[in-house]
Amino acid sequence: MKKSLMYYLSILLIVSFTLVGCSSNEKTESQQDGDGPIKIKVFGPQNADTNLETNSFTKLVEEKFNIDLEWQVTTYDATSASEVRNIALASGDYPDLFLLVPWVDQFSQTDLLRYGKQGVVLPLNDLIDQYAPNIKEVLENHPYYASMVTAPDGNIYGLPHLNECFHCSYGNKLWINTDWLEKLKLDMPQTTEDLKTVLTKFKTQDPNGNGKQDEVPLSGSPALVESSIIPYLMNGFIYDDSRSRLIMKNGKVDLAANKEEWKEGLSYIRSLYEEGLIYKGAFSQNTEAQQKLGNNAEAQIVGASTAMHPGVFVTEEKYSKFYDAAPPLKGPHSAYTTYNFPSTPGGAFVLTNNASEEAQIAAIKLVDYMFTGEGRILSHHGEKDVSWREPKEGEVAIEEGVEPNLAQIPLGDGEKPRNDNWGAQSQYYHSREFRDGLVQATDIYTAEGYERRLQEATHLYEGKEASEVFPHWAIWIDPAVADETAMIKTNIEEYIEQNALQFITGSKDLDKDWDSYVKGFEQLDLKRYLEIMQEAYDNSSL
Repeated sequence: MKKSLMYYLSILLIVSFTLVGCSSNEKTESQQDGDGPIKIKVFGPQNADTNLETNSFTKLVEEKFNIDLEWQVTTYDATSASEVRNIALASGDYPDLFLLVPWVDQFSQTDLLRYGKQGVVLPLNDLIDQYAPNIKEVLENHPYYASMVTAPDGNIYGLPHLNECFHCSYGNKLWINTDWLEKLKLDMPQTTEDLKTVLTKFKTQDPNGNGKQDEVPLSGSPALVESSIIPYLMNGFIYDDSRSRLIMKNGKVDLAANKEEWKEGLSYIRSLYEEGLIYKGAFSQNTEAQQKLGNNAEAQIVGASTAMHPGVFVTEEKYSKFYDAAPPLKGPHSAYTTYNFPSTPGGAFVLTNNASEEAQIAAIKLVDYMFTGEGRILSHHGEKDVSWREPKEGEVAIEEGVEPNLAQIPLGDGEKPRNDNWGAQSQYYHSREFRDGLVQATDIYTAEGYERRLQEATHLYEGKEASEVFPHWAIWIDPAVADETAMIKTNIEEYIEQNALQFITGSKDLDKDWDSYVKGFEQLDLKRYLEIMQEAYDNSSL
């Protein structure tokens, strides 16, 4: 019954694409007849507060570039968005242009290579050279972005967002209850052993003062990769990227999770768990459960938690203000922090072979506009003096010493959504310099100063990653081996996670079962996986 429902849903979605506008052939004729604006059939997600057809930024760019954007929209639900995009591509009735939101859905690098070789997705190189000076400048000045967008064959098949979110780059942080540290006269921990001492005292010395031993020294969740306890703690022993567990040394790709230092890290985490210092649900609870623990109504009970920011695990204002970030912990071998480039590789802006030459030129000019200062602000922040304003005298930027560039104007009580920007759909060039200039309140424990709080916390982590990091964002996997690679990758990553949990909770013995665990990677084709990743790295434009 479920399969039948999905089948009819797929047929309905294909029909809906057909009904939205003309066929691709009819579209080309209408675009080339020379009358009126250039019609561009564009697909993208639309949230509940936005109407892309009537949106004022849509109207602005339609007039500016003499275009008529015919929107086909889906929701911000990742599964639904991906299904609709894939159905459109499979049916052959796909749009001229995809404008996607990376954290909802976008073309993967393998998608771009596959559809590029089929001729469905158009290379953008010549269009950028001739009509997109701002994109060209960014590519020249940001080599890592150029590596991310340039396929091994030299073509650019799609543009991902370049969104240099500073605090997102070092997402795996530990937030400690500094109110409890003060009450117990403890210093912020600097080493793995310091943390063990702090967590022990959180458990045994009643820092919430209710006369009960109900404190949870350390919480976390596997639901978000940044909320996982393992990477933050493991980085005192060996570099843990929190995702693939791949490491680099002298240009050679290797695995961290079969090394002796990884075993030592698991042994340390096991000791915390065995002594009741890690919440038992930390390796299974979802984000809602993690928050419920942090928001405990009777008394504050969470001493520390791993998360990108405190709002992940505690939303109660009376509790949230007590949490500050701990620095990367010095362990027996290292004091690393996890680094991941905040932009997602792939294609958010993708042109297809259904687009006429006029539509291709207009579309590249449109996205190039979003790489300018004016386009960046208007597309993401909306209308001046409605959704944002110039900074006032005395206001300061998020980053100390940076000239403030704009202040956001929050919605007033009862005010309806303004529908004057494309929001997350438009973040093609949000450089660190730009983001650092946004106005923020100086009180970091208020909602208005929250971004400053994250900025200041992240400075503790900045530059503390390993000297060589496997560059996921610049790695292109050949479609010929993409399925094989994906299967091996999934099996290895699941094997690492499952065994880490078993070693930490004691269902496997690190002394007795370690050698068997390491040998198990042979059956998972680790050697082949590392060969593929090494070849992809060697072929990258880094």
